[in-house]
Amino acid sequence: MGKYENLAKEIVKNVGGKENINSLSHCITRLRFKLKDETKANDDILKNTDGIVTIMKSAGQYQVVIGNHVGDVFEDVMSVAGLSEGGSEEPDEKMNIFDRLIDIISGSFQPFLGVLAASGMLKGILSAFVAFGWMSGDGDLYKLLFNVGDAIFYFMPIVIGYTSSKKFKLAPIVGMTIGMALCMPALQKDTLAALFEAAGTTPAVVGSGIFQGTAYMKLFGVIPVIANNYVSSVVPVIFVVAFAAQIQKLAKRIIPEMIQNFFVPLFVLMISVPVGFLVIGPVITILTNLFQVGFEAVANFSPILYGVVLGTLWQVLVIFGLHWSVVPLSFIQVQQFGYSQALTPMFATTFAQTAVVLAMFFKLKDKATKSLAIPAMISGTFGITEPAIYGLTLPRKKPFYFSLVGAGIGGAIMMMFDLKAYTVGGLGIFGIFNYVNPATNDTSGIWKSLVAAGIAMVIAFVLTYFFWKDDTVEASTVEEKSSLVKAPLTVSSPMTGKIIPLNQIKDEAFSSGALGLGVGIDPTDGKVTAPFDGTIMTLFPTKHAIGLVSDEGAEVLIHIGLDTVQLNGEFFTAHVAQGDRVSKGELLVEFDVKKIQEAGYSVQTPVIVTNKDDFLDIIETSESNIKSGEDLLTLLM
Repeated sequence: MGKYENLAKEIVKNVGGKENINSLSHCITRLRFKLKDETKANDDILKNTDGIVTIMKSAGQYQVVIGNHVGDVFEDVMSVAGLSEGGSEEPDEKMNIFDRLIDIISGSFQPFLGVLAASGMLKGILSAFVAFGWMSGDGDLYKLLFNVGDAIFYFMPIVIGYTSSKKFKLAPIVGMTIGMALCMPALQKDTLAALFEAAGTTPAVVGSGIFQGTAYMKLFGVIPVIANNYVSSVVPVIFVVAFAAQIQKLAKRIIPEMIQNFFVPLFVLMISVPVGFLVIGPVITILTNLFQVGFEAVANFSPILYGVVLGTLWQVLVIFGLHWSVVPLSFIQVQQFGYSQALTPMFATTFAQTAVVLAMFFKLKDKATKSLAIPAMISGTFGITEPAIYGLTLPRKKPFYFSLVGAGIGGAIMMMFDLKAYTVGGLGIFGIFNYVNPATNDTSGIWKSLVAAGIAMVIAFVLTYFFWKDDTVEASTVEEKSSLVKAPLTVSSPMTGKIIPLNQIKDEAFSSGALGLGVGIDPTDGKVTAPFDGTIMTLFPTKHAIGLVSDEGAEVLIHIGLDTVQLNGEFFTAHVAQGDRVSKGELLVEFDVKKIQEAGYSVQTPVIVTNKDDFLDIIETSESNIKSGEDLLTLLM
């Protein structure tokens, strides 16, 4: 049991007990219960419990708002209630597609980050031992330990199949089996190519140009299956698992319950895996070909620009398994010319990533997260950056972007030095030996590559250290943490009236949430007051819209009525000017509700937080009517 056991017991007790819980999941701030009977929940008790921000009811869910440590509370609630691990985490409904994908990828790595970091360290240490002559790379001990360290990387689809299945509510063992199928040697492109070559036969070529792929298999003798290498990949298995989860839902509806244990997995695997190979293969082949053609064109136009582009994009390509668009070029060039520059720009990427983690180490507050930084840096130094990417930088986005900037500049410098790799294989710090010319024994490539890596590290470190802020909170007790989380920013209602959900506002720009998050108010009087202490950031000449910024940094827009800009200020009286300091409750604007309506305009007033991304969550009042000065929005910092 974790440190939130007491809080978990209070939550379970006051949602009606474990027997009243149908299921439980969580997003970035909220526990999301599906209760058998919501009337059994003690709303008032939960709202006043230390460690709980508030209670919300939405879309059939009973939501307990916790804050940014919701994951830890979730684990203890699951344990206290005796719930199975099937209660998986759901992406926040406010996330865009890109954010949801990042959430799924990083969340899928979270359960095994410790093992991933340990495996990366083991591979790095072995590489160091061989480089310093302390161990033979041909020895049995090296082979044994290297394979132990490489196992989790090689069989990554199996592990991700298990963790991502929880995200999509697929049976975990089915997710693992999908990962196993993607790792089967007999289905890998390299294995199939070798078999065809040994048999002296030629595989079928499907399509042409960037749409061309090699089909070593044909379903029913007709449908070509484009071959790829899926071992060590991350994204392909996630997409197959997501598809399989939908098939599982369908299967459970049509297959009788008494035989579901056997026939649901059969139904899911027979459909999802073949479709996965049929769809994923062509898509990855097309994207790989597209990137290959693009990189070749950029390299021919400007080697330095190629260095910037490949250096910047390399880590992204690896995440999506598209780096194979470049790797074959390097081997081909070494065979033809004795050297290659195809992979030269990516040399600095591991160092930029490691420097970002070093900067994060000095700024991270949470001890558990900070403990991952050291092993991530060790493995990153030796070229294994997965623990750094998936455990630290990618989930926080901005540090990952800073690593791309440093890597891009490092790639440009590598190409500016006209560095050539004479071997392909060394990773991380040992990659410097790739740039030693064996014909002339010229070692200048070592120092030039170190200069490029050093500059990339400095840039990535400086950007992260000075422009990234760790917004998480670390505390040793529920009381410490809850006292911090229980001090959110409150936006008071600027007017009296009826609450309207934002998605029901009759203006798509507001209802879609594109301009910000909040609520609408149908006012019953014509007064607008300051929702907090702050500054008038914007007062439109027509006086129909006011933008304010609070002393804590919340930016709020109050848009009085819809399309009321066309009134050109008629029926509006402003009592403040742009740039004025205001106090909570101070009168800002008066307007004539009746005359505005008689002129044919709606007085529905959106009150939205425009810098929504600066907050962990924005919680609307649960009241249907509100008075000026009452709590309208709660912003979790």
